[in-house]
Amino acid sequence: MTAPSVTITSRGVERLASGHVWIYRSDVAPSAGAEPGVVRMVDSKNCFCGQALYSAQSQIALRFLTREARPFDAAFLAERILAAARFRRQVAAGAQAFRLVAAEGDLLPSLIVDRYGDCLVIQTLSQGMDRLKSTVVEVLQKELAPRSILERNDAAVRALEGLPEQTGVLAGEDASEVVVEENGVKMCFDLRYGQKTGGYLDQRENRAAAANYARGRALDCFTYTGGFALTLAPHCESVLGIDSSADALKQAQRSRELNGFRNLEWKEANCFDFLKAADQEKQRFDMVVIDPPAFARQKSSHDSALRGYKELNLRALKILNPGGYLVTCSCSFHVSEADLLEVVAEAALDAHRTVAVVERRTQSRDHPILLTVPETHYLKCLILRVL
Repeated sequence: MTAPSVTITSRGVERLASGHVWIYRSDVAPSAGAEPGVVRMVDSKNCFCGQALYSAQSQIALRFLTREARPFDAAFLAERILAAARFRRQVAAGAQAFRLVAAEGDLLPSLIVDRYGDCLVIQTLSQGMDRLKSTVVEVLQKELAPRSILERNDAAVRALEGLPEQTGVLAGEDASEVVVEENGVKMCFDLRYGQKTGGYLDQRENRAAAANYARGRALDCFTYTGGFALTLAPHCESVLGIDSSADALKQAQRSRELNGFRNLEWKEANCFDFLKAADQEKQRFDMVVIDPPAFARQKSSHDSALRGYKELNLRALKILNPGGYLVTCSCSFHVSEADLLEVVAEAALDAHRTVAVVERRTQSRDHPILLTVPETHYLKCLILRVL
């Protein structure tokens, strides 16, 4: 069956030619009768431009799938998912928890599939991909045979698509808590209620990198369920993880018990307040990790976000011993790496510390960055040394 056609403007055609995968509603001609799902894109002369997922409500009206004219059916979908899986066997070899399908990064826009051991968690974040959800599940069952497939369609972005928030089991067992090993450490993930699909898989490689420099006394701010703290613990004399969520720290404590770490403690506190108090009390650490939630979810929040990042990094630099390391992160797309470097430089000057860049990092490689789609590059991670 031939997919219905949607006409895009000359500006939309140019956007496709530039390599971007989103076409906004202002660049789509009124489409009488078009329904969410796979559509053919044509220009004003009715020339075929490719296939895309169509949304009848979102400002992102079209999400590019392919320039091929053959039907984007279950077989085509399976090809894309299997290609993504092959890539993960290269870049996430040996990992038990990783992103199997990363939406636009795997040319499967608005589809997230995360693997936690033998369980899969999916998100279908647009009207078009949500229509394909049952087919996605069928392909995953047939090709990967997981013990469980859950959906975590409780992301706020679905409201922009006119989609309800949904969670639950789509196939197999009702798996909630899953224990996997990451970087040699056991970690417990709550697939039903944890952040994102259960945890922050995009920091897996950064956690391993930070461990290479860990020693002495370490502090992990915004620890959530303890990802950095748990990874640092085998290399440090003591580690303190700080978070404002009591529920998250309960999950972190579960992982601590699984590993039997005696040098790791948790504290429920506001990280801004804790860092200020630690400086006043003249506490000192050999490593400080700053991994806050996104401060700039909209472009309008850019300046206030920079003030927040500067405050955190200033406080962290003040409590680091000479030779100590600062691992500082930003997951705000609207804050660039250049912004973060400038903020840390200003913080270092105010703290009267000389700081060297050791590593400039980004999200784990199972979260691909498309060169022509800047939105796919959101996580920045700097590893810095205080001289």
